[in-house]
Amino acid sequence: MQEKSKFGLKELIAIGVGGMIGGGIFSVMGLAVGITGNATPIAFLLGGLLALVMGYSYVKLAVSFHSDGASFTYLEYAFPEHKFIGAITGWMVIIGYIGTLALYAFTFGAYGAELLGESDGIVRQILSVGVVLIFMMINLIGTKTLGKTEDLIVYSKIILLGLLAFAGMQSIETEQMTPVFDHGFISVFMAAALIFVAYEGFQLITNGVCETENPGKNIARGIYGSIAIVTLIYVILSMISIGSLSEAELIAAQEYALAVAIEPSMGNAGHVLVSIAALLATASAINATMFGASRMMSEMASEHEMPSAFSFRNRETVPWVAVVALAILTVIFTYFGDLELIASFSSLTFLLVSLAVNIANYKLRYKTGANLYFIILGCALLLFTIGTLVLYLIMHSPEKLIWIVAIYVVLIFMEIANQHFYR
Repeated sequence: MQEKSKFGLKELIAIGVGGMIGGGIFSVMGLAVGITGNATPIAFLLGGLLALVMGYSYVKLAVSFHSDGASFTYLEYAFPEHKFIGAITGWMVIIGYIGTLALYAFTFGAYGAELLGESDGIVRQILSVGVVLIFMMINLIGTKTLGKTEDLIVYSKIILLGLLAFAGMQSIETEQMTPVFDHGFISVFMAAALIFVAYEGFQLITNGVCETENPGKNIARGIYGSIAIVTLIYVILSMISIGSLSEAELIAAQEYALAVAIEPSMGNAGHVLVSIAALLATASAINATMFGASRMMSEMASEHEMPSAFSFRNRETVPWVAVVALAILTVIFTYFGDLELIASFSSLTFLLVSLAVNIANYKLRYKTGANLYFIILGCALLLFTIGTLVLYLIMHSPEKLIWIVAIYVVLIFMEIANQHFYR
């Protein structure tokens, strides 16, 4: 029997980078600048440091518990007498993934339509739906095709963003970057909390642990390596943005902030190249997120925490029903919600899930061999960041916080109904 293809370190870094540099950096730059102004690069650096601290618990748990269910599975082991905790966490992650998939698809369609010179919303919608369906097919084919496709897109994206960063550094005007804390010191933490959605993709690596070559070494290298690469790219691109344009111009540009920021150094060619980079970024993020989310759905279905159909796999062991369901829900979600709501919901969801994973690592530390001080540091940082984001929403967007809480309440009722059905 032929051995199934497995992910090596190169593919894992591609999945991590692909999941993180998606629609996030292209969509939330304007939001970050609006909150913290010249300190935006520091906010992205803080986000990266938080992701590294969080990554520690994911690495320890993924290596100790080989399961594509990732955070869902870790919480099931940590709280065997309270399966409800793991189930709710799993549902939250899946809904968060669908929200980010919708964001990626929307951004792909917006940049694609602009490149084609079309302002008609129908063109954007066709492109958004088209890219989701294409990567649904790639995911259905199997691990080898998915991994090679992700390699090609992600490493092309990194090279292109590196060239743009080098060119953009030439147009930075340092006087525009001072004073650094022009919006106050606390605003940096608020921005870091809101834009955390731009880092959430590294968890996708843990959803592929069963399909990874030498997971004991490669999972850690893949998670830490991808976070380091992404943080460096984010910090440099945000420096170019605030050093090239005024705050008002960046906020007005919204999701096109990076494209507009490159224009002073490269003109229209720079705008086009950033748009191409955005297409590559969102495409690779859709590919990686669909892979990770479908594996978690399959694992949850096998534990009767989701409809059993999601556990059905094809000849290539791909959970095809889950992949198709994700694609359909993403297409629907693409038409709803605004940028700040999606970013806030996704950031808060993954912060809460990461806190739960840290707590699971604490409970299972004798099996994972985790350092207690790192776990405590992770929990403290996460609690502070969650509190900061909630405070920001209360102060600036209370109606969005109400919507987010309402989504969580619906998820809880769905899980109660599901448990009643299988009782």
